[in-house]
Amino acid sequence: MADQSQYQLFETAAGIAAIGWTGGDITRFRLPAPATPETERAILSHFPGAKRAEPPATIAAVIAAAIRYFEGERVEFFEAPVALGEPPPFFAQVYDHVRTLGWGETTTYGAVARALDARPEHARAVGQAMATNPVPLIIPCHRVLAAGGAIGGFSAPGGSQSKARMLELEGVATGPAQRRFDF
Repeated sequence: MADQSQYQLFETAAGIAAIGWTGGDITRFRLPAPATPETERAILSHFPGAKRAEPPATIAAVIAAAIRYFEGERVEFFEAPVALGEPPPFFAQVYDHVRTLGWGETTTYGAVARALDARPEHARAVGQAMATNPVPLIIPCHRVLAAGGAIGGFSAPGGSQSKARMLELEGVATGPAQRRFDF
């Protein structure tokens, strides 16, 4: 059944990651965690009844790219097929904007809000969109920083340390002064 949710776990240099899809579109991505059971529980919490399956070629290509990314290879996911369902309209705008950020390119929550012609107080809503991003790495929420370039929060396994490691892979300096956790 082509429209049933499916998923696959895969090993990266940073741990065990997961990808979920329906048809040919990615609907969920789980950044690497240290253990397979944690990753599998996390992906299945969004896909009750999903079946683990061999991915179609387009999904397998994204898995291969993610593996290379965590090995430090410059990889972009601009063309990865994604279906996000129906996020709130502002969140959809945030996801579309953030998806255009390339390797090593960072911005801030406030700058994203301004780019979308929103008022400065919408920076918090940008942060909420990033915290609920269903396909991190593909929509590179790790490239969105807090005010002043601080790392800010990160809801993926490993929290802000994982965000810092991903940015470091991309050549973005993340010294101790940047690892504040404020917004």
